[in-house]
Amino acid sequence: MANLVSPETLEICKQAAGIAGNIFAFGLFVSPIPTFRRIIRNQSTEQFSGIPYIYALLNCLICAWYGCPFISSDNLLVTTVNSVGAVFQLSYIIIYITNTEKPKKFKMSALLVAVFALFAVISIGSMLITDLEFRHLLIGFLSCFTLISMFASPLSVMNIVIQTRSVEFMPFYLSLSTFLMSTSFLLYGVFNFDPFIYVPNGIGTILGIAQLALYFYYHDKSKEESSEPLIESVA
Repeated sequence: MANLVSPETLEICKQAAGIAGNIFAFGLFVSPIPTFRRIIRNQSTEQFSGIPYIYALLNCLICAWYGCPFISSDNLLVTTVNSVGAVFQLSYIIIYITNTEKPKKFKMSALLVAVFALFAVISIGSMLITDLEFRHLLIGFLSCFTLISMFASPLSVMNIVIQTRSVEFMPFYLSLSTFLMSTSFLLYGVFNFDPFIYVPNGIGTILGIAQLALYFYYHDKSKEESSEPLIESVA
């Protein structure tokens, strides 16, 4: 690609894809707001789990660290999007801890401390590595692994959609935002020749397409079933 397209054009395309990815990611970050409004209103976390936000925070911290100049070159937009994401996830976790019952408060607080402790070990440990290439590979593989795990998490929801033939638990705009963000950062990684970005986001794009396909298939099925006339029993 570098031989066919000028470096200036590649840079413009990369920046455009990265900015688009930041914008679409914002849609993902704000999607839990209705849930946390309900938690604040009811002053209870009910049956909601806080674990996904703990894992999302760790993922954002590691990916933001990977984008830093002393880990990988020219990936600042990766740091910005994940830094914003980390702030959102931390806010959600604090709200969760504030409004949940005492046993869960302790568990979530302990997990939050563990996340920051683990990130401190990763960040400080990586800076002690003098081999810059090995440092880049180590954090790159870590960020790639956590990101793929995040993208794979909706698989359980997709299974529920297939079993129940209902898209109630798979919001359309959340699936759309996931697809658009993944596609944007897939292109960003390709334009930047960075497999640690385009590989996980390529997987995210495929899973995003699968979610949207399931949504439209079962959404249309639900419409058809609801439009069928009721048959009264004459027995």
